[in-house]
Amino acid sequence: MITFSIIGGASFRAQYYLRIAQALPDLFRVSGMVVRDGAKGKWLEQKWNVSTYRTLTHLLENENPDFVVVSVSGSAIPEYLLQLGEMGIPALAETPPASSIEGLLSLHEKLTYKGAKIQVAEQYHLHPIQAARLSMIQSGRLGNVTQATVSISHFYHGISLLRKMLGVGFEAATIRGMRFEAPIIAGPDRGGAPKEEKVITAERDLVWLEFDRKLGIYDFTKDQHRSWIRSNHLSVRGDRGEIFDNRLTVLADYSTPVHLEFKRINKGEEENQEGYYLDGILAGEQWVYRNPFLPARLYDDEIAIASCLKKMGEYLAGGPSFYSLTEASQDQYLSIMMEKAIRSSEIVRTVRQPWAE
Repeated sequence: MITFSIIGGASFRAQYYLRIAQALPDLFRVSGMVVRDGAKGKWLEQKWNVSTYRTLTHLLENENPDFVVVSVSGSAIPEYLLQLGEMGIPALAETPPASSIEGLLSLHEKLTYKGAKIQVAEQYHLHPIQAARLSMIQSGRLGNVTQATVSISHFYHGISLLRKMLGVGFEAATIRGMRFEAPIIAGPDRGGAPKEEKVITAERDLVWLEFDRKLGIYDFTKDQHRSWIRSNHLSVRGDRGEIFDNRLTVLADYSTPVHLEFKRINKGEEENQEGYYLDGILAGEQWVYRNPFLPARLYDDEIAIASCLKKMGEYLAGGPSFYSLTEASQDQYLSIMMEKAIRSSEIVRTVRQPWAE
């Protein structure tokens, strides 16, 4: 049993954790929430059967969590991380950990240097399909990977995937970027489906990041990941094969190409009566991903966030770091420099930051 508290009130993200704990009661338990608004706190207590408190101090006087999930606005995350760090309480923070390079450096100096137990809930590389793709890359079947294109989510999420797919650490990058604007019919947002037809202007950001003999291409249109009429895309190229969305092409030998597909195996379809959930992902006859939370009915983003919670529990039990404050800082730093390249239309070169040490 992994026990965690939440700082985050009734936010969209905070309720992810409540849904996951409800779906996996044998694995997770929410040990109270910090909700400053009393009315929202009462509503959450009634809806989720969870205790709420108005301050972190009050929560910690009554609860004993393994760690605290910090799911608040970006501007408030650093303050809570510093407070928890001073108390010696482990934290799982939402992304990004700070909004500026100065803020990232401050967190590094005040937390990482002092050994604070902090991980960041960057979930995109833990999505089932991304985990399957990474499994194939790490197996070596693509050979030496030198190129990746990510068109899935905005800035630091996309950069996190690019670095994972390319196997890039803290190397310097040369960045070129541009922004293109075009009309589109508005689709759903966090509030739900559109209520009427409305034309909006969508910004498409295209960024070229060149590392040491490796190329990352970032391509994202605002709200693309929620759009009904824009598709996500990811490709990875190595010297022995490539991944192109759900297609995998590799060489058995120099004259024999092998064509495979990533196939989702779902239970509960057609005549299957085992429940409704993702079992895993196959590439040919090989399982490249198995769902660790069977038979809970979770969608992919919830599976990924549940993986963050599980890995946080393992980390605190002596296991490996899974997405550290330094990793998150690097992705946010690159995100900031990408934005600079887009706005200036000039070549931007990154430098090695103190957290890379």
